[in-house]
Amino acid sequence: MIMRLLERGYSVRTTVIPELEGSRHINFLTNLPGASERLRIFTADLGEPQSFGPAIEGCVGVFHVATPVDFEDREPEPIVTKRSIDGALAILRACLNSKTLKRFVYTASASAVQLNNSNANILDEDSWSDVDSIREITTFGASYAISKTLTEKAVLEFGEKHGLEVVTVVLSLVHGPFICPKFAASVRTTLALVLGNENEYNFLLKVSLVHVDDVARAHIFLFEHPDAKGRYICSSATMTIEEMSKFLSERYPEFQIPSPETLKEVKGPRLASLSSRKLLNAGFEYKYGVEDMFDGAIQCCKEKGFL
Repeated sequence: MIMRLLERGYSVRTTVIPELEGSRHINFLTNLPGASERLRIFTADLGEPQSFGPAIEGCVGVFHVATPVDFEDREPEPIVTKRSIDGALAILRACLNSKTLKRFVYTASASAVQLNNSNANILDEDSWSDVDSIREITTFGASYAISKTLTEKAVLEFGEKHGLEVVTVVLSLVHGPFICPKFAASVRTTLALVLGNENEYNFLLKVSLVHVDDVARAHIFLFEHPDAKGRYICSSATMTIEEMSKFLSERYPEFQIPSPETLKEVKGPRLASLSSRKLLNAGFEYKYGVEDMFDGAIQCCKEKGFL
């Protein structure tokens, strides 16, 4: 996002958590082309939402990509959800106070769309995950799904109530190359068959994917589009685990990929596909396919020593 915004000539402010201030872990940001002239880094934390005020002051757009992530469910779900909602709403209030903001773009998740009792094969922006159902089955990562669902609803309601332009970008599993030094979690999950991470196979039984660069482009597109409003699903491909096994075996023979037959024992939900029709009808075009996602991710992992 920051790299693409700088390339387009924007002056960018971003926030990092206080413990990363001045750290070598953010060198990948400060070394980006144009960063020395047009990137300012502030410290802020969702646990102290007022800390985002200085970064927002004077801005014309805000991309709210941060969220509390606790896939191990170490904290009670209500605490995670409250932190997520309180943080988002406080940032929105800072946007209102700035008097300069034109549009607020919130990074949403397919977990706020797909986790319900719908029998549909394809879901669109009218579909919402059922929070009560998620609580009942207490799935792995339930607090994340619940917090993303309720926070997105709260963000959209705030925009309606206060006349603020709010757009949400609903992402499926983000895949492809990554410029940060850490192993991007969504890429690690998507490469589970390559890495042999059997505990993550159930996430891939039927998975919707989108290339990281298409994600950045979609965010900027929806910020700039004069008529953008409400939710937009951003997801360009869907694969079953059997299709992924066949694809990976043929394209990357150097890896020992589990066969479709051995994967039949993997248990879990096969979630509905996602429709990007609204985003495409607005004029957006995806640039990258599944081949680009895996080629970029695998090449990146090799260069960074993760493969």
